[in-house]
Amino acid sequence: MENTALVRKLGAFVALSGAELSVLEALHKRRRVLVAGRDLVHQGQSEQAAYILASGWACSYKILQNGQRQIVDFQIPGDFLGLRSVLLHVSDHSIEPVTDIEVTEVLAADLLDAFARPPPPRLAAAVLWAASRDEAMVVEHLVDVGRRNAAERMAHFLLELGARLSLVGLGSRAGYACPLTQYLLGDALGLSAVHVNRVLWQLRESEMVTFRDGHVAFHAYDRLAECADFDPTYLDQVGPPLIEPPEHCRRRNAVP
Repeated sequence: MENTALVRKLGAFVALSGAELSVLEALHKRRRVLVAGRDLVHQGQSEQAAYILASGWACSYKILQNGQRQIVDFQIPGDFLGLRSVLLHVSDHSIEPVTDIEVTEVLAADLLDAFARPPPPRLAAAVLWAASRDEAMVVEHLVDVGRRNAAERMAHFLLELGARLSLVGLGSRAGYACPLTQYLLGDALGLSAVHVNRVLWQLRESEMVTFRDGHVAFHAYDRLAECADFDPTYLDQVGPPLIEPPEHCRRRNAVP
């Protein structure tokens, strides 16, 4: 478990103990493989499960009455899919695999059982941290669409993806593999595919970043971050504030 994307991600908040890793492993009982383009969750669907994305990419989106689609976010390995759907009566959004994906299905009973086992508080806090971090990203995406121009919006989005992928060992400040099409980028950023193409050309001509053939390459990372006003603080990836597993604390504080 310690080498999985989920553990790498939660490790940004808490240094997981062996017991906590065992609890996470118990959640990975039901694995499913799904093909790209076939919804995993439908908007308005009831009796939902949550999922942990083990490999591949997915997107969360909403469909408007006029048929237009707004992509809310993209999910990468280590992310939860539809976590709040296990608490709401119906799902408030749809989830579609962007590529073929492998997921672990997690029912509400699985989560309750996991949090009832010792040691639950730190692990529950780590999952809450992951959900809070996702909410912080949605807030930033609202700022993208509402206040940043098209070039700033695209640059900020590509930098955020790079930071998220770096956390789970799939990217770096040099770049990362990215399966997203210009149509998907447009649905996420509120741009037409033609506008997306134009903006990517502008960023490439500025010698800051190139997105070509499924790969994002950063040429001037700091300059791009300045252009996009990208401050990764909201991603909260500086290191775990909860360093020691509980058993280490008990041994350290034990009376000889």
